[in-house]
Amino acid sequence: MKFSYLVAGLLALCGSSALRAQVTDATLGDIAGRQIGPAKMSGRITAIDAEKSNPNIVWVGAAGGGVWKSVNQGTTFKSVFDDHCQSVGCITIDQLRPDTVWVGTGEVWVRNSVSVGTGIYRTVNGGDKWELKGLDKTERIAKILVNPKNPDIVYAAAMGALWCDSEDRGVYKTIDGGKTWTKVLYAGVSTGCASMAMDPLNPDILFASMWDYRREAHIFRSGGPGSGLYKSTDGGTTWTKLVKDLPTGTLGRIAIEISPIAPYTLYVLVEADKSALYRSADQGASWEKMSTQIQMSDRPFYYSLLVADPVEANRIYKPGTQLWVSNDGGKIFQNPSVTGGSYHSDTHAVWISPLDNRLMYLGTDGGVYISADKGNTWRFVQNLPVSQFYHVSVDRQKPYNVYGGLQDNGSWKAPSRKSGGIRNSDWKNIGFGDGFYTYGDPDDPNVTYAQYQGGRISRTNHKTGESKYIKPFPDAGTEALRFNWNAPVIFGTKTGWLYMGSQYLFRSKDKGDSWERISPDLTTDDPNRQQQEKSGGLTIDNSTAENNTTIFTISESPVDPNIIWAGTDDGNVQLTTDAGKTWNKLNSNIQGLPPLAFISHVQADNFNPGAAWITVDAHRNGDLKPYAFWTSDLGKTWKSLVTPAVQGFCHVIRQDIVNPDLVFLGTEFGLFISLDKGNEWVRFKNKVPQTGVYDIAIQPDENDLVLATHGRGIIIIDDITPIRNLKKEILDQEFAFLPQKPFYFSSETGLQDFASDAEFFGPNPSSAASVCYYLMKRHVFGDMYLELYDASGKFLKKLPAGTRKGINKVSIATMVEPPKVPKSPNILGEATVGPMYEAGTYTVKIVKGDQTYSTTMILNDNPDLSHPAEDRRMQRETVMKAYNLLQKLAAVDELVLKTKEALMAESSKAKGERRKKLDARISECDKMHEQISATQPGEGGITGQVRLRENIAEIYGALVGYLGRPTNLQIQALEVYSGKVDEFERRINTIAAQK
Repeated sequence: MKFSYLVAGLLALCGSSALRAQVTDATLGDIAGRQIGPAKMSGRITAIDAEKSNPNIVWVGAAGGGVWKSVNQGTTFKSVFDDHCQSVGCITIDQLRPDTVWVGTGEVWVRNSVSVGTGIYRTVNGGDKWELKGLDKTERIAKILVNPKNPDIVYAAAMGALWCDSEDRGVYKTIDGGKTWTKVLYAGVSTGCASMAMDPLNPDILFASMWDYRREAHIFRSGGPGSGLYKSTDGGTTWTKLVKDLPTGTLGRIAIEISPIAPYTLYVLVEADKSALYRSADQGASWEKMSTQIQMSDRPFYYSLLVADPVEANRIYKPGTQLWVSNDGGKIFQNPSVTGGSYHSDTHAVWISPLDNRLMYLGTDGGVYISADKGNTWRFVQNLPVSQFYHVSVDRQKPYNVYGGLQDNGSWKAPSRKSGGIRNSDWKNIGFGDGFYTYGDPDDPNVTYAQYQGGRISRTNHKTGESKYIKPFPDAGTEALRFNWNAPVIFGTKTGWLYMGSQYLFRSKDKGDSWERISPDLTTDDPNRQQQEKSGGLTIDNSTAENNTTIFTISESPVDPNIIWAGTDDGNVQLTTDAGKTWNKLNSNIQGLPPLAFISHVQADNFNPGAAWITVDAHRNGDLKPYAFWTSDLGKTWKSLVTPAVQGFCHVIRQDIVNPDLVFLGTEFGLFISLDKGNEWVRFKNKVPQTGVYDIAIQPDENDLVLATHGRGIIIIDDITPIRNLKKEILDQEFAFLPQKPFYFSSETGLQDFASDAEFFGPNPSSAASVCYYLMKRHVFGDMYLELYDASGKFLKKLPAGTRKGINKVSIATMVEPPKVPKSPNILGEATVGPMYEAGTYTVKIVKGDQTYSTTMILNDNPDLSHPAEDRRMQRETVMKAYNLLQKLAAVDELVLKTKEALMAESSKAKGERRKKLDARISECDKMHEQISATQPGEGGITGQVRLRENIAEIYGALVGYLGRPTNLQIQALEVYSGKVDEFERRINTIAAQK
């Protein structure tokens, strides 16, 4: 059997020919992402700044969700940074020129899952366009200060690399608006600048805190000889280290704040053996210890921030697990909320209006909150979809549901589409903690599985409300189990089978009720990497986030369930071909495999039992390069899949379930697609920002690609069928039609549920039919359009056709044009849509210059509707009768009005008896028009008048909205109304014929 796998793999290697046509992101053309949220729980906010003169304009930066701008105090937000790195460290508005905004990328609240930055950016037009202004190797920027007297002078606090030594850190200064930078303060390869402040009166007086820190996969250290507080009085040319009255010994992270209205008052929050808040009244010449409350030592690496009130000199805020405030210059801190205080824990950003210090913006791990009463009560911003998913799964319900686990925000479930769009209320919480792997039970739609930090997992029956804890436990007398922060759990191919990894691989055959261990320790079991109880440095912090020497990824072959692949967070790739009886470590076979790196994902090939795909993430070792490999011979040999096109360290690789050559790669900087088994890659850009793509699922019924992003929620790429068919024979053609999934008429209607502008909702997939085609190059010369014909060859409509290079997708509305209706000052809402086209085969022609290409388009009845064929035929026949009746009535009414107009013209010239006869006929026309259509004008166009037009339209609207058999009364009423229309037609023809 193993020999056959090897042969199959070699054949696959030989048979995968390279694509001839050059594939770029433009090749993917009109295929786009659809972001469905959630914003209900939002995500981690890292930075906030607002215009001091107009606090309605506020800018928000997210950990992995980019930069967002509101011009109405948070009622609505617009994403303005999608084309750039989505990890934001700081935002600074040039307050004298508020359309100029600086953004430092790379988050500075350096938890285990933090992203990386790509430098410092500037816009001079309010976010319409951005320019990279350098510092691209600094990895994360904590603060940007703009000289108010000369905006070309800017300072940047570069924290630098988190995971390794680097000289690209410290305080940087530019005097030419970012064209060039000079490093003006540096304290070593492991020490960066974590905080910085500028004197409000004298911009040459600066304070900077240097932080010696290091994070590794298995441990974190805050504090070292490089940490310290510095002051410059000459614009950063020289610096003095401030030590008087401050703690001695090893220091950690230090936050700095200057009171905006008392510039000589300076606060610093110093992490030390005994962390404390200090205040200086003389610009740092001397210091007074103000507070050693426990809040002062609240996770300094995550919450080291102070914000002084711009109106009250002694009021200062200390963000942390909760928000704290002091009204006495830092002596005593308390919760600012008295009657309220409902907001997400873990606070990272605070902005206070200098015009009215009651107005505050607060950034948390769960989004943005706004207070109008100094933090007593808070309003949640419900339209920032910056949630951070670790994993995603889908079920096979109709519509299918999406499941996923969020950083700091539990596990959630939502439909992939919903009448009226996917609202915040459609997202349902099904697990707590930091959410990771989350599933719907494939056999019971009422049951879900939600895994959270450290291997904890529960199975919940949402019908009964019961939740069962099903985490594996060690046998009595055996060593403790080591679970990763993000421990893997997957379903097997057999019903009820689950796999879960600690340092061992466990298997359950009864949905987690019991577990059996089917492997030895698959990790390095290095005791030096198992010191999590010491993690944190000066301030111990052991949340399981640094758990190491654990299994991180598992995949069972869908072709042969005896083949199971496992990858560990300390660099091992393991394989069993006998369902766990024996294991083989494959590391030595993988040329170029970085040592001790996370094997971030392994996927058994969907077609070849001897093949597998892996991604490797070495960024926790300071190596930010992407790594991905493929084997076709059970791990004996491996091929590197990375090309220069791939950017960002790799999280997930997923082979398509239909086309074996189509592969999807999720990295820290977005989604990449290969059409040829990884030989070439292109980034998918259309509505998928450069955020981390942590997981990918493929929904087999809808052919959708579902992305779990760590910063922009769930993104669905609807129907990847056209991409699946971008094969060599297609790419080599000038023009080619591309298949899509079958089209079915939709029966969904929006309900009367009025959302506000302040609420996010995710769009549904388009309900229109469409045609897809590929163009080798952009069409430039000559017309290009689409024509649609029915089965009889009757021309129906002409539409503009896409001319771009790559995939073009033209939407085709599947409804007849709305019926013409008699004139009236009132609206007729029931007649604003046309009937659906009849199910069947249609011809689509694309006219491209002097060439015409034809294909067929099949419109199918909705299979979810149980109406018999005879009932559908009757509905179609009846709705068209109503449609034609409205059209005929409109024509009759038009003849009435034209006849009246002609009679009035003749009457104006006539005299005597002739004029009387003409006026009588005019009066008859008026009566007919008033009987045909409501003529009384009213505010809003609604008067309650009901005439023949309204009667027919009421039935028409009911028929259009229901695809089953009409009621007998509807059919009978149309017969009556048809007779009335005929009578009006007879009368007006008689009048018009009179001499």
